[in-house]
Amino acid sequence: MTSITKALTTSAAAPCLSKAKEVDSQPAPEQKMVDTKEERATAAASVSFLDKIELKIKKLRAPSAVQSGEYFGTPGAGDSRLIGVCSTIFFIALWAVATEGGFIKPIFLPSPIDVVHRLIDITVDGFAGATLVEHLNASLVRIFGAFLLACLIGVPLGITIGCNRVFRGIFDPLIEFYRPLPPLAYLPLIIIWLGIDESSKVTLIFLAMLSPIVLSARAGVTSVRIEQIQVAYSMGASPWQVITQVIARGAMPDIMTGMRIAIGFGWTTLVAAEMVAAERGIGFMVLNASEFLVTDVVIAGIIVIGIIAYSFDLLMRYLEAKLIPWKGYN
Repeated sequence: MTSITKALTTSAAAPCLSKAKEVDSQPAPEQKMVDTKEERATAAASVSFLDKIELKIKKLRAPSAVQSGEYFGTPGAGDSRLIGVCSTIFFIALWAVATEGGFIKPIFLPSPIDVVHRLIDITVDGFAGATLVEHLNASLVRIFGAFLLACLIGVPLGITIGCNRVFRGIFDPLIEFYRPLPPLAYLPLIIIWLGIDESSKVTLIFLAMLSPIVLSARAGVTSVRIEQIQVAYSMGASPWQVITQVIARGAMPDIMTGMRIAIGFGWTTLVAAEMVAAERGIGFMVLNASEFLVTDVVIAGIIVIGIIAYSFDLLMRYLEAKLIPWKGYN
């Protein structure tokens, strides 16, 4: 019995032992390589310089990940400051090559170096009876005084036109009538009414700025969602509270855009305003220089106007980002 039991046990265990031997005889799977700091450093050192440049170009061309709180595919997303700096340098270099190479005569387009030298001379010695600072101070008082007056009148008037049909029927035809008219068209009438002192200049710039501010404020009122107004009324808000706390705030993006457009109209009207018996002003300086073909002074004045206008536009963009961060997500 003992020998039979051992035989049965041996025969039953034989397949299991053979399977175990087969498993042991199979090659063990390769273990994954551990990615250590030394191995990563060695791999990075083996990459050539051209491969690194190609990798950086692919990263720049690859779409950036959507940040938290942003919508996918936002139009115009991304920083363009580097592109702006490079394009500015390119156009200045092109200007220098065209003038210094003799392709354009200095009377038509002086070189950037000549313009910079003339700008320094105007700042120190002056031109047309005043220095650059005095010309600039006179123009800034006129344009920003008119801009402040246009904002104080245009924003409430535009909101009122958008909220009240009676005011819309009274003021909308007047605004739409004079808005397409160029400032030079009603400049003689302003001179007849107000004379040739500072009031006529400020009034001309004010009228050029008023219409875009009024129309932008009215457009901002119509862009406010009706659900927001209904929710405010359902929570017990008065009509005045709805106008000041819901409609006015909802219209702020359009109002800020209208202000930026208005300041551009003001600078274009400044030269026409300073044609009227002005003794100082950046527009007066440009006009006086153009009469005597002093092209470098003309270009210097244009550059000064452009820098100030662009700086103010950057300030308005900064205020937009701080005061109305919900712009574009309403």
